[in-house]
Amino acid sequence: MKGEPQKWNGVRVVVVGMGRSGCAAAEWLLSQKAEVSMFDELPNSVKEDSSKKWESRGVRVFVGQAHLPALNFDLAILSPGISPQRPVVQQLNRAKIPVLGELELGARACLCPIVAVTGTNGKSTTTELLGALYHAAGQKAVACGNLGRPICEVAPLTKELDRVVVEVSSFQLESIEMFRPHIAVYLNLTPDHLDRYADMQEYAAAKERIFKNQRVEDVAVVRKGMSFPGKKSRTVTFTSEDSGADYTLQQGWLCAYGEKVMRQDETQLCGPHNAENLLAALAVADVEKISRDAVRKCFREYRALPHRCEVVAQRGGVTWVNDSKATNLDAMERAVSGMQGPVILIAGGKDKGFDFSASRAGLSGKVRAALLIGEMAPKIEKAWDGCVPCRQVRDLAEAVQRAAEISKPGETVLLSPGCSSFDMFKNFEDRGEKYRECVNALPKEETQP
Repeated sequence: MKGEPQKWNGVRVVVVGMGRSGCAAAEWLLSQKAEVSMFDELPNSVKEDSSKKWESRGVRVFVGQAHLPALNFDLAILSPGISPQRPVVQQLNRAKIPVLGELELGARACLCPIVAVTGTNGKSTTTELLGALYHAAGQKAVACGNLGRPICEVAPLTKELDRVVVEVSSFQLESIEMFRPHIAVYLNLTPDHLDRYADMQEYAAAKERIFKNQRVEDVAVVRKGMSFPGKKSRTVTFTSEDSGADYTLQQGWLCAYGEKVMRQDETQLCGPHNAENLLAALAVADVEKISRDAVRKCFREYRALPHRCEVVAQRGGVTWVNDSKATNLDAMERAVSGMQGPVILIAGGKDKGFDFSASRAGLSGKVRAALLIGEMAPKIEKAWDGCVPCRQVRDLAEAVQRAAEISKPGETVLLSPGCSSFDMFKNFEDRGEKYRECVNALPKEETQP
């Protein structure tokens, strides 16, 4: 996608949502001489301070309102966390003001090819891994998008880049029009965000939009068994099973079309789910003709991002693992299955519409006890009754304290909530950091061998 800066001169744009993505969109639009307004329903001191800074630059700011007081705009830019069902978005739709997502805006501004990664789980790891792969091959690339750095923030740099690797969520894909990745990676699909979508079909339809604008010369890297009848791009498949796809895991080996490339245990990423992240990245490397030497070096050196099955302490023979990023059932089950020995599981958080009874089979015999936090704690205890001994606790600090009292050498205390964090924390990073702090604050006599 080639940017066309001149077309924004004088265009009246309202940016909906004043988080990092919204601010990045506003910053880019200002650089292109657009007339920018900003809107956010939620008033707080941070946004009030931010409002004053934006207003000093000529931006109109509307904070703490459900609707815009006026609709004299040519275009609206929607931050990914803002549901299309919000009153302000419905107001814009009724006024027939075009609404684009921040992803769409940033992609239009990019001056280099885009590689996009979506899926329910593994997006951030695979996106970062691909960024590292391009660097290992001597190419200039930036990993961005849903994992933290908005694409609008990266767009001004793309004149000097070979690739932009962008993690894209279903929320972001809802509002694309022209977004066209040269390579689109679709890792998996399991229940998530059922508090936003009516059902799995609606969620899947949003994810599938990653292929909407791909052409025959583009590539789709997808998990074996996934089918997209309307897709035009060439398909490359992967699976952690030992056959049935182009890229497979065979007796511990990462394989490309049957050729052994390297063993998974040479990397720092363990478990079948990480095997699929590695295989998807390997497939992209081959499409991009990145050498196998660069692939092996990158895979050996890459370290997982924080809050993703991250070992935070090993004390008294007990391993403490932070998997705060596990915000759905599939991620939680994968984390549990990847642990060695019995697990003391800390789970719970905001209700996203999941039926936790679906996890009973995956946890039975593996989880010795579950400590439950947040608004979902009562529902989870009921769902796991007779399968996993559960105890509801007041907060994360009490969960850590209780885990320290009941855990035994050879066991793992695993924070893998299976829920989002917004009932008790700012985000999953905040939850993971609080867990780390609580673990490190345990009395020495309780945590030392």
